[in-house]
Amino acid sequence: MAQAVRHDAMRARNLSLVLREVRTHGSLTRASLAEVTGLTKTTVSKLVGDLLDAGLVVETGAVRAGERGRPGVEVRVSGDRVAALGLELNVDYLAVRVVDLARRVRLRLTQTVDNRLSEPLDVIGDLRRLALSALAQAEGTGLRVVGAGLAVPGPVDVESGEIHSAPNLGWRNVPVGAALDLGVPIRVENEANLAALGELWFGVGRADFLYVSGEIGIGAGLVVNGALFRGARGFAGELGHVVVTPEGPQCRCGARGCLEQYAGQDAFFDAVGDRSPYAHGIDAIVAQLEHGDAATLAACDKAGWALGVALSSAINLVDPHTIVLGGIYAPLFPWIGGVVAETMGGRLAQLRAQAPPVEVSQLGSEAAALGAAGQVLETVVADPAALSERLTDRRDPAPR
Repeated sequence: MAQAVRHDAMRARNLSLVLREVRTHGSLTRASLAEVTGLTKTTVSKLVGDLLDAGLVVETGAVRAGERGRPGVEVRVSGDRVAALGLELNVDYLAVRVVDLARRVRLRLTQTVDNRLSEPLDVIGDLRRLALSALAQAEGTGLRVVGAGLAVPGPVDVESGEIHSAPNLGWRNVPVGAALDLGVPIRVENEANLAALGELWFGVGRADFLYVSGEIGIGAGLVVNGALFRGARGFAGELGHVVVTPEGPQCRCGARGCLEQYAGQDAFFDAVGDRSPYAHGIDAIVAQLEHGDAATLAACDKAGWALGVALSSAINLVDPHTIVLGGIYAPLFPWIGGVVAETMGGRLAQLRAQAPPVEVSQLGSEAAALGAAGQVLETVVADPAALSERLTDRRDPAPR
């Protein structure tokens, strides 16, 4: 019995190794897989066969490595069978993304709504209906959704799926994960953390950076050596509540002068006198900037200064390689990026030759939902053996 357990554990580890190498390289022949993994060709062939049977990889055309010998058949990750659900519950919108194992986005659903006026269970119910619609559409194309990730705007207990506090929603201790109930495993995580992972897996792909998520709230996710840093209790990254000016305006969190009061989405709309952000959105702000509106340009300068001040403190603490601005800061980057960099450079001049570079996210507002889906897909790659058993077990039907 002990020998069988060791054999199963070794097979599971080797399946993960082979699948990860195929994904990393795009496509590989069995001979190339044996070379990069250190496994025998016989073992690789058996493992590839198991992955083919599970629908996790597919064979591509034959390729010839050199002048002699028979051509080999390459394998690549298949996006035709397995997918993940990426969900985001934010203050002013709900989002759902279906992403397949090859990291292709197969479905996008977004609903604009002011969730600050709703009860938690009503908001969760709206998200559930949107998610179930996505599940049905994915199933109709032959995809099997094996899990879901949910991004929420506040600190989360990732074990229980409970939001500890979401000041911009007015929520405290809400068990979102249990209430959602989609018939698939659900993992709840802070939206800025998941946006950082989205940037890692679907964006620029840097291994070391500080991601800043600009929405109504402002969060940050720190990626170090390709892994997310959550802190001792999972609360790392609450950049929006870093105090910029102690005598500043009152924040929803109870403190004064928080970054969100200067650089959050509401701060932009307040500064330009637009009281209907849900009707016009950030596109209206961008249009005003393109036309040189003085009040909107001044709001960008103020927000950029505040971001630069807060990020200077973050840089002194964690020394990131790069700063990536996402969320609303992506479309605003042409007007805000230079001010952020200039402010950081001025404040850090006495401590270092230059501040880290500031870049724009390639994903914009999609980052958190994509990161949520990507986190599920990472569990598939980490343990394809467990998923293979689920996919071949007729007692485990697809969710409906």
